Amino acid sequence: MTTALLTHADCLGHITPEGHPERVARLEHILHALEGLDLKRVTAPLAADDDLLRVHPEGYVRDIRSTRPSDGFAQIDGDTFMSPGSVDAAYRAAGAVVRAVDLVLSGNASNAFCAIRPPGHHAETETAMGFCLFGNAALAAKHALDHHGLNRVAVVDFDVHHGNGTQDLLWDEARALVITSQQMPLWPGSGRRDETGVHDTVLNIPLAPGSSGTEMRAAYVSQAFPRLRAFNPDLIIISAGFDAHQDDPLANLNWSTGDFAWITAELCKIADEVCEGRIVSTLEGGYDLNALAEATRAHVEELMKAAR
Repeated sequence: MTTALLTHADCLGHITPEGHPERVARLEHILHALEGLDLKRVTAPLAADDDLLRVHPEGYVRDIRSTRPSDGFAQIDGDTFMSPGSVDAAYRAAGAVVRAVDLVLSGNASNAFCAIRPPGHHAETETAMGFCLFGNAALAAKHALDHHGLNRVAVVDFDVHHGNGTQDLLWDEARALVITSQQMPLWPGSGRRDETGVHDTVLNIPLAPGSSGTEMRAAYVSQAFPRLRAFNPDLIIISAGFDAHQDDPLANLNWSTGDFAWITAELCKIADEVCEGRIVSTLEGGYDLNALAEATRAHVEELMKAAR
């Protein structure tokens, strides 16, 4: 068995204005870093609208399509832009996570990493924001639950920014546990400990600015991992943001590349215990190109070690 890598050239067609941190070069650097690894390489399909409608209302999906500019950029908010290729990129990103879930649950891959953009964990039910258009991780969870009939799915988000979109999309979903660590205070301002969801299935782990991987490891060992094991999910989905890296320009956590390898390895151990190693990981943030490429490779290499 192998680790699957899902991506598509359309994800390079999502163009942002000059100087924007969520840029084409992010994915280019990642794909270069993953060259030569023995991965099951899979072309990401376009998501079907029915897939998107698991987490977003029809009017929102229609609005995203209609916002696509014929040239130049359409600005959704202060940070989020669309270019002529953005809709296809977003549909490929959503299609990647759906296909990854299918591959892992069918036994055609042990685990999977989706090298996609735009990212997704800030997209709320009817609001695109924070560089994100569709809620990819939440969509993967709902596809696993509703299409494949799983009983429980967990989402673990270690991006430096709170996964407000994933939290919003799964807020009242009793079958989904959402664990998200984030620097606090930091945009978008959500992610307090008292945000626990309708069914107490949301665990937020705020981390102080300037804290390192030592504090992160302690928090995950004492809070996240026991909660994850107790929930006993049938699948673990990772929102893999690499902007907690000490070199990242958009935040102030001080994780090393080794910290990303550690948290991935620990999640793989838990997945091996509770759900036959089944993990689907999808790219979120990370904006220093070299740190992003290095940390992503470390993450994927740990997935490969765990594949069976």
